Amino acid sequence: MGRLIISLLIPQAVGILSGFATARGVREWYPALQKPGFTPPSWVFAPVWTVLYLMMGVALYLVWRQGTDRPEIRIALAAFAVQLILNGLWSLIFFGARAPGPAFVEIVALWLAIGVTVVLFYGVSRPAAALMVPYWAWVGFAAALNLGIWRLNA
Repeated sequence: MGRLIISLLIPQAVGILSGFATARGVREWYPALQKPGFTPPSWVFAPVWTVLYLMMGVALYLVWRQGTDRPEIRIALAAFAVQLILNGLWSLIFFGARAPGPAFVEIVALWLAIGVTVVLFYGVSRPAAALMVPYWAWVGFAAALNLGIWRLNA
């Protein structure tokens, strides 16, 4: 039970901490930007990210509950940690530093790291890999949105 709660809390904590760190940019800078026509309403982001972080936590648990004795599990968990760090960094670059160009480069790295995590999770737990796919897709969409904002506001 302890691993489940920790697994659920880790991604949520990253989301909450990056939210606090970037709240001013979200509130003051982001609304003034020109955005692509496919930009969802602002209220969509919080519930989507909450669900995605929850799914990531369950995926983490499904892998972690297998133990950490096998190298492929340790590598999968390390990949998860890398993509989660990149996830938090994107918010700091995009909203905190207000830098859509560098944020686009970073989100491409994030998208690739999620892909690696999905593949590695698949080798340990297929349900865990499946739980990561919507997040991977959303980050792909976010990358397109990031690129559009960068181009429209260059």
